[in-house]
Amino acid sequence: MRKQFGVAAVLLMVSATLLLAHDLFLKLDNYFVPPNSAVRVAVLNGTFTASEGAVTPDRLLDLSVVGPTERRAIPRASWRPSGDSTWLTVQTGAPGTYVIGASFSPRQIALSGEDFNSYLKEDGIPDVLNARTLNGELGTAVRERYQKHIKAVLQVGETRTDAFAMVLGYPAELVLLSNPYATRIGDTLAVRALLDGKPVVRQLVIAGGERDGQKIEETWARSDSAGVARFALSEAGKWYIKFIHMVPVTGDSVNYESKWATLTFQVR
Repeated sequence: MRKQFGVAAVLLMVSATLLLAHDLFLKLDNYFVPPNSAVRVAVLNGTFTASEGAVTPDRLLDLSVVGPTERRAIPRASWRPSGDSTWLTVQTGAPGTYVIGASFSPRQIALSGEDFNSYLKEDGIPDVLNARTLNGELGTAVRERYQKHIKAVLQVGETRTDAFAMVLGYPAELVLLSNPYATRIGDTLAVRALLDGKPVVRQLVIAGGERDGQKIEETWARSDSAGVARFALSEAGKWYIKFIHMVPVTGDSVNYESKWATLTFQVR
């Protein structure tokens, strides 16, 4: 019985660590919402279409909303885990473009070499995978410290304002250079990737999304010398932009440290 319990515990640990390597998004049913209303936001821990695990509020370092005139804290009671999902309720005010942001404390995971390589490939971290290949480290197990930071940009009423451009000061962050609600299908949207408040050069940034349940295929771009990546908004739908910045570390309890950023919005 004790041996069976030990095996079950190991399997649970493996499945949990693999789960924790997934993306984290804020996603609305509709990013065009009325003023002075309660907006329900899904916190998707897994993919852009499904959550595979709830996120508890004790992990939050920041939970805030930026409206037309100010940034204010969102009450932690508004963050509610339920089963495999988490729901956030945000109150809107006057018309304008809003940003909802959440920043989380670091966590650690342990992965086999094979699982880590698969994660690097699937989640868009080819530079680290290439380095492990060149250094003959593909079979080496790792410990990773990761930290995630997520944003959603929504349009409240008809008036467009400049909240989309506010830097929230997260360790990893995506900041739009123009209002997505002033764009049309076919326009190019520019976004700056920040790491500890500074532009990160040659960062791989990924954009994708979904429309009516159908996937919008991902496109990849490298940030330029100003940390800016550009994406063509090829079709209407709910879009995400994301990046994962990972570096090897030494003299620490982990082998790698990563900082994740995601941003979502909608194109009509």
